[in-house]
Amino acid sequence: MALQGPFAVIADSPAPDVLDALRAAGASAIIEATWSGAPKALAAVEPEAIILADACPDQARATALADLLGEQRQSGSGLFMPVIARSRDDGAPAIPDTFAIAANAPPQRLVRRLSSALRIRTLHGTVLRRMRTLASRGEQLPELSAADPLDEATVLVAGRGRSYPELSVACGERVGVVGALSVESAARALNIRDIDGVVIGDGFAPKIVEALLTVLAEDPRFRDLPVAVLGGHPATVEPFATELANLERIAEGPQRLVERFLPYVRAYAFGQRLKRMLKSLDAKGMLDPDTGLLAHDAFWRDLNRAVGDAEKRGAGLSIARFCFDGNDRRLSLDAARLVGRLMRQVDFACREADNSIFAVFTETDLRAAHVVARRIASVLKNTMLAPDSRTGGVDAAVTLATLKPTDSIDSLIARVVGEAAG
Repeated sequence: MALQGPFAVIADSPAPDVLDALRAAGASAIIEATWSGAPKALAAVEPEAIILADACPDQARATALADLLGEQRQSGSGLFMPVIARSRDDGAPAIPDTFAIAANAPPQRLVRRLSSALRIRTLHGTVLRRMRTLASRGEQLPELSAADPLDEATVLVAGRGRSYPELSVACGERVGVVGALSVESAARALNIRDIDGVVIGDGFAPKIVEALLTVLAEDPRFRDLPVAVLGGHPATVEPFATELANLERIAEGPQRLVERFLPYVRAYAFGQRLKRMLKSLDAKGMLDPDTGLLAHDAFWRDLNRAVGDAEKRGAGLSIARFCFDGNDRRLSLDAARLVGRLMRQVDFACREADNSIFAVFTETDLRAAHVVARRIASVLKNTMLAPDSRTGGVDAAVTLATLKPTDSIDSLIARVVGEAAG
C-alpha cells in the first residue's frame, strides 16, 4: 500500500537510503530540508509524518523545531503526527516524544515503523470525522479523553535477571506494570490483559527470548505492539523485526530503555483509546470509550430491561459490585477493562463515578453469581498490582445481591450498595 504524503525528511547530510526506501514504498510528496531550514519548510505545510534522518547538530535548532511542531498541533488539524528519529546510540532523540530508531537499522524497517504510526494517524482522522458528522446531526457524543495516554497504559515486563527489579520500578513510575517471570505467564497476561508494550529484560536464555518473540510475532493483534529487548540477543531479535514493526533492542540499561520506549507506548495506548472511541461512536454512545463497558445511562436502561424480563419469566438475575481502596483512576480503568474481558456474553457492566464497577449476571442465581464474582476477583488480585506496590495484588471488595420477587431496581441496588457500606 502506497504511503500518501507529504512526508518531511530532515537531515544536514544526504540520506539517500531513507529517500529510496520511502519511494520504493510508494511515498509521494517528499519534502527534504536541513535542520536550519526545517522550520521554514514546515511552516507552510503539515506533513503526514517527519523523519529526522540524522542527529541534530545544535540543540537550539532542535528546540525551534519542537516548538514549531507544538504550535502546528495546536493550530493545525490536531491529528496525531509521528516523528521518527534515527539515533546512532541509545540516547534520547533531540526532540522529546519522537520515535527513536537505530541509525544502522535497515531503511525498510524505518518504513514499516512509519506505516505502523500512520495507522494511528488514520484512525485518529476517522474518529474526528465521525465525531464532526455526528455532532452536525445534533447527536450527543462521548468525549475523547485529552489525558496523557501513559496515565492509563500498561506494560508487560518479562525477565528474571538482575535488571528486572530496576526495569519494573522504572516502568512503574510512568505506566502500569504487569510482571512475568516466564514465557507462560507472559503469554497468559497478553491473552487476558490490555497490554500497551512489552519489555524483555535479562535473565532469559536466547531460546526463551525467541519463544516469547514468536508468541508476539505469530499473533496479528501484536503486529504494532511496542517491544523492547534489553541488552544482548541481537541474533535472536533481528529475525523478528519483519513481523514486529516496533521491535527495538536497547543495550544501555533500564533507564535508557524506558526513556526510548515510552513514546511508542504512549502512541500505542492512544491508538487503543481511538479504537474504543470508534466502537463507542458505532454504538451511538452506549459504550464508555474509557473502559469498553456500557456507558452509565445505557447500563441503567439495560438493567431496567433485564429486571423486567427476569420478573416476567421468573429467571434469575444477580448483581455484583467491585470496590477498590483509594481513588486511583488507572487502577479503576484497568480493572474495568479486565472485568469486561472476563464477563460472559450475556452479562453487562459499567464503571461508576466513584470508580466502583457494577456487573449484572443474567440468568444467574446467587450461588452461581458467587462463583463468577470470585473468579473475577481472583484474576484481578493475581494479575494487577496495587498502586505504589511491586508485589501486592489488588483486593477488590465484592458484594452481591440477587433479584427477589418483591424487589425493585432501587431495592436491589440499595442492598448491594448497603452491604458494601456495611
